[in-house]
Formats: sequence, C-alpha cells, structure tokens
Amino acid sequence: MSDEIRRSMPLFPMGIVQSLTDLSARQIRYYEQHKLVQPARSDGNRRLFSFNDVDRLLEVKDLVEKGVNMAGIKQVLKLSDQPENEAYDQKQVEEVHNELSEKELRRMLQQELFTAGSRKLGIRQGELSRFFH
Repeated sequence: MSDEIRRSMPLFPMGIVQSLTDLSARQIRYYEQHKLVQPARSDGNRRLFSFNDVDRLLEVKDLVEKGVNMAGIKQVLKLSDQPENEAYDQKQVEEVHNELSEKELRRMLQQELFTAGSRKLGIRQGELSRFFH
C-alpha cells in the first residue's frame, strides 16, 4: 500500500482530531463548511479524518494564527494544492527564456553579418549550430 493511500485513509474521529490539532469541534466544522477540509463519513454519519485532513487543519490553524483571513487561506491552500501549475509555469519560463535567447542570438548574428563587410566572419559555430538541426 502506498504512503499516499495510507495518508488519505479516514481513521480519526472528531475527538482525536480535536486533541491533535487543539481546535474546537466548532472550528473544525466551520473549516469543513468552507471546504478547507472534507472528512469522510462513517455509516453512522460521523466524521472520519485522515492524516492529510489533520495536516490540512494544522496548516489552516497556523495561517489563522498568522492573521490570514478565510479568503487568503483558501488562496494559499489552492496554490499549494496545484504543484503541476508550478511545473507548467517553470516550463513556460524556460520557453520564454529560450525564445529570448533565440531572438538575442539572431540579433547578434544579423549585426555580425552587417558589420563584417569584406573581412572574414567570426560567426560562433556552437551558437549557429542551433539553427541547423
């Protein structure tokens, strides 16, 4: 069984979560109403929390203690839940960087061609090879 599956298994009733997080039942229900945590329900409709839920509640508690309001907490948690966006943004940054360097290289080569005149061109072979695949 993978670690992620274990961490998302609903195990803890409300009382244990209260003692683990030092939050009241009312606070936990409030965070549930705002969809910051979504515990599973037992057959008797009792909340059962996973390790991930407890971690999320501790993160929310820490943000509240720092003075972050509910809208801010939702934004922070939304950003932390989307690591694939970071990878996408990093790829996008690399593409822009490569595009800029291509433009810069083209400008350098054009300038070198125009200023060379009749003398021998000093075109950088390593950089020029990028254009011939």
